[in-house]
Amino acid sequence: MSRGVPVNAETRAEALRLFDEGIARNEIARRLGISTGVVSRICKAAGRLFDRAQTENATAARSIDLAAMRLELAQEMAATGLELLKTRHSPYLVYSFGGKENIYAEHTLPTPPVETVRSIVVTAGIAFDKATKVLEKSTEGVAGARSLLHSLADGFAVAAAQYEATATDDE
Repeated sequence: MSRGVPVNAETRAEALRLFDEGIARNEIARRLGISTGVVSRICKAAGRLFDRAQTENATAARSIDLAAMRLELAQEMAATGLELLKTRHSPYLVYSFGGKENIYAEHTLPTPPVETVRSIVVTAGIAFDKATKVLEKSTEGVAGARSLLHSLADGFAVAAAQYEATATDDE
């Protein structure tokens, strides 16, 4: 796509033919190896104008697709955070390699050490925070987002209560 290079009659005719087939301006430009501005000028000179409604519809469809992806991402992050929280009650394998023979040794603890539990809770909190921020980017579906967030908050509250009860029982 060199600037200032005249477009030959064959390329002009092909651009108009593609326009008449309903091909979008960017696609015409890509197929012909010319800029979108040149495509617009060719079509305008021939009395053909691109319909803005088509662009608006495509933009609206893309926004809906992005909102759906954000919701899916938020749900995945929340699910990952919840799975991670559940591991704080699971047996925890500790291991090491030691001695001059570099011998492997392992031991399973009934639950993770306090520092590991703290790390799990912090990481799950970060996942929850990120999921919340992902949902906040969309102004559509606010009621659904609020419902999801309330469900997540309730789940985290139950998990925290279970953790506190377990911690109290261990003392």
